Amino acid sequence: MPKFEGGHLVEEQSFDFVWSSGFAESQKRKNVAALHDAARQRGLRHVLEISSKSDEEVGRRLSAFSLKIEVEGVEYPLESVYQGSKVFESCGPSSQIYEFTPREAKRFVRELNCGRLIGFEFEGQRYPLSPKNAFYDWLYIRALVKHADWIGKYVSYDGYTDIEFNPEKQVNCQARAFAEYKSLAAKAQLDQAAHDFRYFSSLLPPI
Repeated sequence: MPKFEGGHLVEEQSFDFVWSSGFAESQKRKNVAALHDAARQRGLRHVLEISSKSDEEVGRRLSAFSLKIEVEGVEYPLESVYQGSKVFESCGPSSQIYEFTPREAKRFVRELNCGRLIGFEFEGQRYPLSPKNAFYDWLYIRALVKHADWIGKYVSYDGYTDIEFNPEKQVNCQARAFAEYKSLAAKAQLDQAAHDFRYFSSLLPPI
């Protein structure tokens, strides 16, 4: 959830719900519905799932698999740019991955044998791994800036979820990144954060 007051950009809440196992899209949609029901019981009435499994078109359009980010005048899938910007011990970045579909980009990087991830490189600049979600969230927010007017008019929810995110195994969460975007917009910090990685990362917890 975005936080509009204080120093933090977001607040996270966890809810218990009955998990429907399986990889089918129907199972994931069941889990989204169960999670949202649990959130409503705790007072969050208006919740948006941000992923390709969202029941709402706007949630699917805000997925990192759907969003595009401009790089040197050309638009590429956000997820592909993120994957192609990874720098490993013995290889990377791989800007040719920008042209891959998001699924192709993730698969290509998974199959690389280049050692551990040590950072990111984007538009000739190096970016650190810490704060751990900073680079991904920053790219996501940059991709949204050109849609700021539309988002301000039509996308307003109490909270946001990402059923694809596993907090025990993953770092990046589309719902958290969008909540950060909403908080930055409300605090009139969006333009500075989107154009200045150091400024944006200074607003995140140092983890």
